[in-house]
Amino acid sequence: MRAFGSTEIKVSALGLGAGQIGDARISEAEIRNLLSAAVDLGVTVIDTAPSYGLSEERIGRHLKDRRHELILSTKVGYGVPGEPDWTFACISRGIDIALRKLQTDHIDIVHLHSCGVEVLRDGAVMDALDEARHAGKIRVAAYSGENEALTFALATQRFQSIECSINLCDQKSIADVLPLAAHRQIGVIAKRPVANAPWRFKERPVGDYAEEYWHRWKTMNIDPGALDWQELALRFVAFTPGVSTCIVGTANIDHLRRNVGIVAKGALPADQVAAIRSGFRLHGEAWLPQL
Repeated sequence: MRAFGSTEIKVSALGLGAGQIGDARISEAEIRNLLSAAVDLGVTVIDTAPSYGLSEERIGRHLKDRRHELILSTKVGYGVPGEPDWTFACISRGIDIALRKLQTDHIDIVHLHSCGVEVLRDGAVMDALDEARHAGKIRVAAYSGENEALTFALATQRFQSIECSINLCDQKSIADVLPLAAHRQIGVIAKRPVANAPWRFKERPVGDYAEEYWHRWKTMNIDPGALDWQELALRFVAFTPGVSTCIVGTANIDHLRRNVGIVAKGALPADQVAAIRSGFRLHGEAWLPQL
């Protein structure tokens, strides 16, 4: 368990990205077993969103009796019936909807989900998070996003947490964001820590979400040594200084157990980390973080 910025929250080094558990094709029994296994294994951070299908309501349904063991993270800003996206009312009602779906009286971390700089400048969405925090509905006001918007969000000093892409093929935030977040004692959730697993594909997966990372992975030509790619990638991110927790999405219990075992091995050797960082600096100075 790790400190989460300056908050009173403690987080597990590995979190569960709950996108896949929202898939209606997966049975309730499978989801119940997965979520229970995650908590049993010490994976206490569960990161969801209203755009993840059945995810929020399944977490509420199957984990309401274990709420005290969890750090729940969700996202707001869009998709609220009758409210324009990225307004005070949309944020406020979105939090209330999430509370009902998650079957809880508070949510630990609530992110603005990748809104642009112009929305942040207006300030209403941040005001809505502040109001919800003061009302006890949320514990931490957070921002999830990249690039200019993330930089602006950090500069406002109104967020206690951020979520951004950090992986072998997406290292820009390691130098540009993490030191500032650490200085300001802001919690950091690293998303996409295994870079959408581009090593699954023998050829460039045109149109697949992993396509950009596949190109970067091939260009960097990293030597994994004796490790497989999943282990190299996950240990690299989980122990990058400044990362509080990293979230890996899965609906497979065996994959979950394997990821827990990987993180339990600890940090990579310093020379291996240096080689990974060097490979990115050599090729990736123009590679922007992926939304």
